[in-house]
Amino acid sequence: MTDTQLVTGGTGTTGSRVVQRLRARGARVRVASRSSRCVLDWADPGTWDATLQGAAGVYLAYAPDLAVPGADATVAALTRRAAAAGARRVVLLSGRGEPGAQRAEQAVRSVAEETGLAWTVLRCSWFAQNFSEGQFAAAVAAGELALPVGDVPEPFLDADDVADAAVAALLDEGHAGRTYELTGPRALTFAEAVQEIAAALDRPVGYRPVPLDGFRAELAGQGVPDDVLDLLAHLFTEVLDGRNSAPTDGVQQVLGRPAGDLADLVRRSAAAGCWG
Repeated sequence: MTDTQLVTGGTGTTGSRVVQRLRARGARVRVASRSSRCVLDWADPGTWDATLQGAAGVYLAYAPDLAVPGADATVAALTRRAAAAGARRVVLLSGRGEPGAQRAEQAVRSVAEETGLAWTVLRCSWFAQNFSEGQFAAAVAAGELALPVGDVPEPFLDADDVADAAVAALLDEGHAGRTYELTGPRALTFAEAVQEIAAALDRPVGYRPVPLDGFRAELAGQGVPDDVLDLLAHLFTEVLDGRNSAPTDGVQQVLGRPAGDLADLVRRSAAAGCWG
């Protein structure tokens, strides 16, 4: 295979996994992010054209989140540039239950259909890797995770499944024009997820729900900017209000196998020393 596959966010949680899998299948891969050799800055369209040149497929992982105002216009603009540069497929990483993400999905679909690009949307639940390598990992390692979330269950999704689905959509037939809603197989509360981690580590790890105002104040004291605080407040209040609690069979639809379970992931993560 000689076609180049462009992976935006190629050093991130899903992007790095997509890159590994594409290379394993013999694809030529271009890794793009603000910190990679091939620089793509979503806020600087001047970095886009050189990144897109010669790319047959594009994995779109927008940062910081599709819920950010204006994200739909930005991903649509990049999709249009990709089509003009000769791309044939685009795969959008999206989120469940986010109105901003749904606007971005519609924007990408509209541009793709107008320009003849084949599109696929991967609409994902919260990544299980947030506990092991993401923003929650340090607190878990320290023995207590405190978040402004109560007993709302979430079907945490293994990012490996997202990467497998993305590679299938980029390289295989049968996924054009499809929106896949990807979740893990079980809905767990954050407290139950932390209990799974404690069992895998064989040591106490606690979960404590906290008020949103106190959570914001603590992060603000650590220097987290207001726009990030607003985004987190949106994710913890609107997205985690129960609307996304039901698991789906999206992973089975794409890959022909069940989704990975959080319990298996945390056992692997514990064995790998993710929490020290």
